[in-house]
Amino acid sequence: MTRPSNQPARPTRILILTSSTGGGHNMRAAALRAWAEKEADLNLKVVIHQVLESTHPFYAFGVELYNFIQRTAPILHHLYFNWLEWIPLFRSERIILNRQGFVKLLEEEKPDIIVSTHAHVNHAFFAIAKKQTQPGRLPCVTYCGELFGGYGFSRHWVNSGADLFIGAVNEVCVEALKFGMPPEKILEGGFLLRPAFWNEPPGAPRREEFLQEEFGFDPATFTLLISTGAQGANNHLPLLDLIARSGEKLQVIALCGKNTALIDTIRQWELTHPQLRVVPLPYRERMDELLHAVSAVVARPGTGSTSEAILTGCPLILNGIGGIMPQEWITVKYCRQHGIQDILHTPDDLVPILKKWIASPETYKQQQKNMVAARPKGHPREILKKIKNLLPS
Repeated sequence: MTRPSNQPARPTRILILTSSTGGGHNMRAAALRAWAEKEADLNLKVVIHQVLESTHPFYAFGVELYNFIQRTAPILHHLYFNWLEWIPLFRSERIILNRQGFVKLLEEEKPDIIVSTHAHVNHAFFAIAKKQTQPGRLPCVTYCGELFGGYGFSRHWVNSGADLFIGAVNEVCVEALKFGMPPEKILEGGFLLRPAFWNEPPGAPRREEFLQEEFGFDPATFTLLISTGAQGANNHLPLLDLIARSGEKLQVIALCGKNTALIDTIRQWELTHPQLRVVPLPYRERMDELLHAVSAVVARPGTGSTSEAILTGCPLILNGIGGIMPQEWITVKYCRQHGIQDILHTPDDLVPILKKWIASPETYKQQQKNMVAARPKGHPREILKKIKNLLPS
C-alpha cells in the first residue's frame, strides 16, 4: 500500500547510546539531537539513552566511581582507565548484565539507526542491536569526540564491524585506522557541538553590552572564566585567592555547574576580597555566549570544554591541578600540537600566565590565532546527512 501524498513521511529514528562519565559524551549526544531538530528537512527523530547506568546497577556504580575519581583525585584514573582497557566488560554481548533490558528498549524505540558517543558501547550493544533486526538493516555508528591518539585513547572506541566511525579530528581518524577500522568507513566530521556555536560571532559592541548587562563588568578589563566539569570538579577558591593577592586588574566569572554550595561559598569569599570582582554562575547552557565574551577560560582538558573554546576562539588555560587523566592527556597533546600549551599543574601556575597575556597583547593575540587554527574541518549537518545515508534504500 502506498502512502497518501498528504501524509507526512515517517521520520528516521536515531537512538543515541551514551553515558554520564564526565560530560562530553552527553554533550555530543545532546548536540546531535539539537541539530536534528534544527535541520527539519532531514526528517529525523532522535532519542538519547544513558545505556550503561540504565542497563544494570553494576554499570551505574562504575559510572559513579569514574566521576568520583574525576572530582577528587584525577591522577588515579590511570589505574581505572587501564583496568577498563584490558577487562572485556563490554566487548561481548554474552557477558552484558541485564541484556534483556536493553533488548526491551530496542523493541520500544524501534530505531532505524544507532549512534554511540561513548567508548564502551561500540561492541556488545551494537551486536545485540543488530541481532534484533534483519541482517544489514540497522546501521551502527560511532562518533568519537577525542582529539588525539596514543595513550589515553581507548581501544574500545573502534569496532571494525560498525558501519561508520566519525572522528572529530584527523588525528583520531588515523588512530581508528591503526585499530583496524576500514578506511572507507571513516569520516572526519569535525566538532559536534550545539547549533549556537556555529552562529556568527558577536562583534565588540555586543560583547561589551553582554558583559555590562549580564555581570556589571567593565568591558575594557581582562575577564577570566573559571569553568567546572559536568561532575562538579573545581579548584575555584585556590585560584581566586591567588588572583586576589596578585594585584592584577581582573574580573572573574566562576562557573559552578549544579554545585549550589560552591556558589554560596564564593559569594561569602567575595565579601572578604572586595579587590576582585567575581560573579558565580550556576549551570549555563549557552556557553557560546560566555566564551565569546570573556578574555580567557580555565577548564579541565576534557574534549567538550576544549572543543567549545577552540570553536569560539577563546584562549584556553588547561586545568591539570590534581593530575591529568589519560583521557585528558590526549586532549593536552592535541592542544600542544596547535600551540595551545598553557597548563596549570598547581594553582600557582595561573597568575604568571595571566600576567604574560595582559602585559603582552601580541602574545595574547597569537593565542587567539592558535585557537582558531586548531579548528577541524567538518560540520554537524554533514554528519547527520552521512548517518542518514547509511539507511538501506
